[in-house]
Amino acid sequence: MKWITVIGITVCVVLIFLYEWPKMDRNQKKEKAAFMILTTMGWLLAILLLFFPDMPGPTQMIDMLFKPLGKMLEK
Repeated sequence: MKWITVIGITVCVVLIFLYEWPKMDRNQKKEKAAFMILTTMGWLLAILLLFFPDMPGPTQMIDMLFKPLGKMLEK
């Protein structure tokens, strides 16, 4: 069942790509690169969250990184 969802997510990303790409001018190389990178990252995140729903979020990572710094500053 998860593979059907993966296919659905991929179809949505492809449709977004097909809708937005022709609207960008040919000389907008940086915008196209940013669009491709952000779309790919969103697709990967959606797939990862599908297979690993208990994956820690970005706020948990920031807490893990800066908690020791906060304890050092309290002293």
